[in-house]
Amino acid sequence: MLENCRKIFVVCILTTLGTLGVFAQDYTTKTYIEQHSTAAQSLMRETGVPASVILAVAIHESAYGNSRIARYLNNHFGIKGKNSSKKIRSAYKGYGSVMDSYRDFVGLLQRRKSTKPLFDKYDSQDYLSWIKGIAKSGYSETGDWSRKVISTIDRYDLEKFDEKTNLN
Repeated sequence: MLENCRKIFVVCILTTLGTLGVFAQDYTTKTYIEQHSTAAQSLMRETGVPASVILAVAIHESAYGNSRIARYLNNHFGIKGKNSSKKIRSAYKGYGSVMDSYRDFVGLLQRRKSTKPLFDKYDSQDYLSWIKGIAKSGYSETGDWSRKVISTIDRYDLEKFDEKTNLN
């Protein structure tokens, strides 16, 4: 009987440890926003893409930095391409840093014929139009992508990062 109790105890411990390992995350949404909002704002000032859009898309596409491609490839936007990772086999592009991923996302929007007009049409205060334009361009094949990204902006008050700053 004592032996059966020990076996049950060990199974319970291993199950608990396994569960904790599966759900352990490097980022919470709050820490992700704290760590990456400055980069998003910097890119907004350089390019005009709202910081809220950059952050919300990254949060959505990378499970706020906890997805496998974010952790192993620094890819926070689900951009496909080559990588040289020996840790993960993936069709997603690998980056040297998270900032490289952020820059490539904005660069992708600048390069694509379907999203390039957004830069002349909308300013960094109009995140709704940016999201609708990106969604219309076919950036995501998921039908509710724009709703999820807008919901992320609203839930975490990300539009506060779109405030104009005076850089004299």
